[in-house]
Order: sequence, then C-alpha cells, then structure tokens
Amino acid sequence: MSPRTLLGPYLRLFAVPGAGRFSFAGWVGRFPAPMLGLGAVLLVEGATGSYGLAGAVSGTLALSYSVAGPLWGRVMDRGGQAVVLRLTMAAFLVTGAAFVAAVVGDAPRWSWFLLAAATGFSSPNIGSLVRARWSALLDPEGRQTAFAFEAVADEVVFVLGPPLVTLLATLIAPPVGFLTGIVLGVVGGLWLAAQRATEPPLHVADPAAPKRRRSVLTPTLLVVVVTYLAVGTVFGSIDVVVVGFAEEEGAHALSGLVLAVFAFGSLVAGLVYGLARLPGSLAARFVATAVAFGLAAQVLWGVGSLPVLVGCGFLAGLTIAPVLVSGTSLVESRVAPGGLTESLAWTITGLTVGVTAGSAVAGAAVDAWGAEAAFAVPALAGGLAGLLALGCAAVLRTPAPLGTPLVEERITG
Repeated sequence: MSPRTLLGPYLRLFAVPGAGRFSFAGWVGRFPAPMLGLGAVLLVEGATGSYGLAGAVSGTLALSYSVAGPLWGRVMDRGGQAVVLRLTMAAFLVTGAAFVAAVVGDAPRWSWFLLAAATGFSSPNIGSLVRARWSALLDPEGRQTAFAFEAVADEVVFVLGPPLVTLLATLIAPPVGFLTGIVLGVVGGLWLAAQRATEPPLHVADPAAPKRRRSVLTPTLLVVVVTYLAVGTVFGSIDVVVVGFAEEEGAHALSGLVLAVFAFGSLVAGLVYGLARLPGSLAARFVATAVAFGLAAQVLWGVGSLPVLVGCGFLAGLTIAPVLVSGTSLVESRVAPGGLTESLAWTITGLTVGVTAGSAVAGAAVDAWGAEAAFAVPALAGGLAGLLALGCAAVLRTPAPLGTPLVEERITG
C-alpha cells in the first residue's frame, strides 16, 4: 500500500477549502498553552530567586485560563469566533505585556497575581475553536481523523513550546520567553479570526420557543471532564517527576528528551488512531482507551533507570492520543445545539486543572519521597482515570436526547 493511500484520510481533510489555513493558524495560536506557565516561572524566579512565588504566580495564570475557556466558548457559540477573538487577543496582548512590566519593574506582588490572572482569563482555548470548525465541515468519520490530527498538533506544540521558552529566557532574557508566547498566541488568534469562511455557523434559537438558559454540562460531558482531570494529573505530575528523576540520575539535561519520548509515542498513536476504523460505539471506545491509559500508566511503578524510563514513557505515550481523541469525539457527538465550542472547552479545562494539581502534588512527593518513589503519583492518577471511565460506563450508554439540557432555567421578563 502506497503512503498516499495510507494517508488518504488526512489528505482528504486538507482538501476541504480553507482547512489547512485555519488548522495551521490554530496550531500557532496554541503555543501560549505550554509556554506561558513555564515562561512565568522563569520570569518570576529570575526576578526574585523564589520558585515558590514563581509557582504560585504561574498556577494563578493556569487556573484563570482553565476557568475562562468554557466562558469564552459560550460567548463564541452565541456571537461567533471572529469578533470575540479580536477582542480577547487585544486584551491578551495588553495584559501579558503589563504582567511582564510589573515583574521587571518590581511592582507590588499583588499586582503580579492580578495581571497573571487577567492574562490567563483573556486567552480563549484555541484548540476548541479549531475542533469546532472541523465539526461544522465534516461528517462523523472525518471528524475522528480531524480530532486525531489535532491531538497530534497539540503534542507537537507541547514538544516545541517548553524548550523554546527555556532557550529564549536563558539565552536572551527571561521576559523574552514569556512575551514570545504572547505574540505567537496573538498572531495565531487574529489569523484564525480573519478566516470567516470556515467559521462555525451560529445556533439561532427559535423565536417562538420559550427562552431558556441551558447548561452544556450533560452527564456525558461531566464524565469526560472528570476523567480528564485524572488524565491531566498524569501530564502535570510526569513533567515534574521526570525532571527530578533525571537530576537524581545526574543527567538533568536528558529530562527534555525523556518527555519528548512521551509526546512522540502519543503522536504516533494519534496518527494511527485517526486512520483506524474501530468497532463499537464512541462511548465504548472512550471507556476502552481510558482503561488502556490507566493500565499503561502502571508501568511507571517499575522505573529504576533512565533507559527503563524511556521505554516506559514511549509505551505510556501510545495511549495518550487515543483517550483524548475518543473523549473529544464522544462529547462532540452528544452536544446540544449551540454549545459545541463551550463543551469542547470544558474538556480542556478538565485537563488544565488536572495538570496544575498534578504538578503541585508531584512536587511535594519528590521533596518528601524522592523522584523514583514519586512515580507513584502519575501511576495512581492514570489508574484513577481508567477506573472513573469504567465506573461511569453505564452513564455513557444512556445519553440524553440531543438538545436536552441537564439544567434549564426559565428566564423571566
């Protein structure tokens, strides 16, 4: 079979008019996600010498970003991506630059937290916007391939972003790394906003129907978000533990290579998953991939050297993209009209909160137990992700009808 035939589904994706442009714009716009948290750590630590303060400021930014994602998603579902993106990108640029100025100028510490929160809050989740565009353009079979490709794009961003911000911050100056993430996000966001032809159509409510405020937090979405909290905990904790373990082994510089192996395994699995035509329902695939993710994470109990860690990392990485793609596909298939972008943003929020929690827990575990023993944190979190999905399988088998909200409130007046 020729490579062209094998990669046919991906080639057909980008035969869709405008697909290549909006996907690449979204890829560029995603760079703040892996760059700003680390960039804030390097910036604040360079100014104060305190990792504790740097971590607190970085965590504030990440938490604000995770809370804002679904809110901006709801606004864009109702008002469109283009107008909202232009406004948020302007605020993102201003608040990001103000945060850097406050740190460099030694402004009061409370202002650092305030501006970090404002920077995170003004950044919509670009990945959910791109996936919403694919969903509007493709049939269900094509969406699986598209979501797999976007999972791969996420992995590439998370492979390139941390080394880039570290090099810029250490070789030039700490503010340069953070500001580069801001600029890439603004360029990608405005470029995406300019592409009106592929923007998802707005959901227009029936004017004769009673006006209601609907929650997108259906049982299916809640199961996926809670499972993704555990998945994100694995991501956040593995970063910290791998760095600590490499340092204990006297090979601190190899930590980036080991983390890249995790991402490479996920990249390979994502490409394959996008081509596969798997049996079973989307719910069954999500449960199966979450259980596989949980089982693969258990190999981390056996890590005792860097070569073993590389092998375990690649094996565990092979299960990352499938669980992310299957969860996104399941949410997309059951979303109520007019709530797609917000629903997809909630899944990213689950991951982001998990990453923040995982980093904090793993840091404490490394200090208390040592890095090798701290591999228990990602191993246990991975197992929890599999158990959560498996335990909620019955909920996923009985979806509410499309358009049926979990909570409805009549708006009077």
